[in-house]
Amino acid sequence: MVGIVLRWVANAVALLLTVWLGKTFGLGLYVSGFWGAMIAALVIGLMNAVIRPLVMMFALPLNCLTFGLFGLIINAFLFWLAGEVLAEFEVEGPFAALFGSIVMSLFSGVLSQAVAPEKRRE
Repeated sequence: MVGIVLRWVANAVALLLTVWLGKTFGLGLYVSGFWGAMIAALVIGLMNAVIRPLVMMFALPLNCLTFGLFGLIINAFLFWLAGEVLAEFEVEGPFAALFGSIVMSLFSGVLSQAVAPEKRRE
């Protein structure tokens, strides 16, 4: 249970870093503070757990034709959709969504591994 909460906080921090970096480059990414980032991280995580597998299943032929690059478009769409659903989080435009989804994935992976590393099975 502690690992889940640590990963949730890590994802919120990753979102805050992504928004900060997006603002540095002049992209339309906004979040209303730490608690807004916590809510947005929860919604993005739920969307990735529930909606993403369904969309990936239906987009499988297109994903195969593009050698997996269409998955980036799906991730950007879900990132943008989270911004549309939440008042605390805003994504303006497709480039901001693509940038945000890629950068947040990188930050989230690094931070999640740092705070709650997975136990190896031997």
